[in-house]
Amino acid sequence: MNLLVISGESSHELADYGKAFPESKIDTLESNNLTAKVLSDKILSYEGDMLLLVDARSEKIEFKQSAATLYDLVAETSDDWSLIYADYEVDDNGELDEIHLLDHHIGRVRDNMDYGKVWAINLEKAKEALPLSDTTTQHFFYELRLRLSEVGELVHIANRYSGCPYRVNKAVGEQNVFDYLLASKESQLELEQIVTDHLKRIDAYLAPGAHYSTVPYASKDYELTASVIIPVNNRPEFIGPAIESILDQTVQDIEVIVVVNGGESDPTIPAVKRYLPGGDKYSEDKPAVQLIVLDINNIGLCLNAGLKQAKGKFYVQLDSDDQLINDAVEKVTRVYESDNTIAMVIGSYEVWEKDSDSGEITRMDSIPVVTHDEWTEENGRNNLLRINGAGAPRSFYIEAARDIGYLDMNTSPYARNYGEDYDFVSRMCEHHRIGRVWDPIYKVIRHGGGTDHNIDRATVDRNDNAKDEMRREAIYRRQILNEVSNG
Repeated sequence: MNLLVISGESSHELADYGKAFPESKIDTLESNNLTAKVLSDKILSYEGDMLLLVDARSEKIEFKQSAATLYDLVAETSDDWSLIYADYEVDDNGELDEIHLLDHHIGRVRDNMDYGKVWAINLEKAKEALPLSDTTTQHFFYELRLRLSEVGELVHIANRYSGCPYRVNKAVGEQNVFDYLLASKESQLELEQIVTDHLKRIDAYLAPGAHYSTVPYASKDYELTASVIIPVNNRPEFIGPAIESILDQTVQDIEVIVVVNGGESDPTIPAVKRYLPGGDKYSEDKPAVQLIVLDINNIGLCLNAGLKQAKGKFYVQLDSDDQLINDAVEKVTRVYESDNTIAMVIGSYEVWEKDSDSGEITRMDSIPVVTHDEWTEENGRNNLLRINGAGAPRSFYIEAARDIGYLDMNTSPYARNYGEDYDFVSRMCEHHRIGRVWDPIYKVIRHGGGTDHNIDRATVDRNDNAKDEMRREAIYRRQILNEVSNG
């Protein structure tokens, strides 16, 4: 077996790899000398069946004595494999944590998916996959992994306990879904290019304007311009400001539909009733507020029940703990009027934080306005498969939901009240153009009870599993669309 260790300035002292691999050729490549050509040429220079690529740019990697035997036997017993990756241990100042990775499938095209720090590469398959693109200057391993997935199977060595072949010496960081927002524009564009090229090679790329159709009800009249639907469970302290952000819109021929899914005892109900006729916050001069009560906590069900009852032409998103900026509906509807092939509009948002003691909310200046610039007219729907978000608020023709099958109601694998909006955007953009509002029109409120801010790895993995399954289905749909289109 050959070993290629990529080291970096911040690495700890290099481990004694010869102890675990006494009969192997061991090379070291400094990360500051790493380029796509250098890495490609180096991998292709090896003889034999397998190369163990070790990413030690920022951590010391230590192998167990039986690691070589494990990798050799897995390679020998696996059919058509191109890459083998394994669960691993993390040593955090003497405290061991076992990291359980996800099994690979065609939908795992996220750029942040963890495949560990050590890859066994089938050198014969590498000849089919390489070289890497000359335009790749940072994300060599992301491109390498995608290219290897095109020519063979990615095999996962899972661990129950004490079954990891190697250990990483570092602290496990907190999982934060906003981390990707802080990546540089240059980095994001390179990642976009890598995933776009991958989708082209597997015939899942959607060319600019391909498969778009005119929205059949764009010129149709409706009773109201928009219906803002809020699914909510046990958030009486948030629902009032959310409703008021709708009542204060510059466009007033709209309605509010609050769908409480905690049953008749949900404490959110009295807070909503204050805005109904007879309530102390009711005003006949303001948009009407409707209340739907369900006793099943299913976000897709909430949204679909609201859509069934809605009188508006457009749906506009609002989560119960967030708020619309007062010209949100006006700016969204203006985009629809500009193009009758647009069936969905996605806005931009600011991140705010609620003080747990005072209840005051303040703008988090450390997080820039989230515009999701990666959603471009030319390539947004391809780039969507790389990332987990598409922006907020989301809006679409209510009749379009009926046409493409409403929102997922936890019938997708691993969904569990997560990803129904991502799946819907993915399906919609395959047939209609997505319009954008680049100004911030939405306030995302971070607070201690939030479900999508700092969360543990197990929850992140469950959520990623859900969206990756949706990506898998999206790739299959796109391959079929392209096959039909190409005759």
